[in-house]
Amino acid sequence: MFLRISVALQTLSLFFQATTAGLLLTSALGETLHGVGARVMYGASMLYVLAAVLAWRPGGGSPRPVLYASGFLVLASVQVALGIAHVPSAHVPLGVLMFGLSVLDLGRLLTARPAAVSSLS
Repeated sequence: MFLRISVALQTLSLFFQATTAGLLLTSALGETLHGVGARVMYGASMLYVLAAVLAWRPGGGSPRPVLYASGFLVLASVQVALGIAHVPSAHVPLGVLMFGLSVLDLGRLLTARPAAVSSLS
């Protein structure tokens, strides 16, 4: 359950980032909201790693979600660096990719049977 919640939070934070990216073009408030959202998104990615490790170690499940979460944290780190460096030509497509991957991962977790989630997690 914690794994599902962490991926849902990550997906929602990425959607918020996409929304505030659009606000960057039209409002001064957009920059503030996008900056706050970036911190929330990065925290959600770290929470996902924690949830994946907690689901894997005590339950003896597959380590695959830990690999997904760790890979996503690497992508989030690159995304933050690109945002700070103001490289929108890479920052925007990477954000779209991250949102798509997060939606796919959330869908995988939500459609799995409860017993299967233990083995996935």
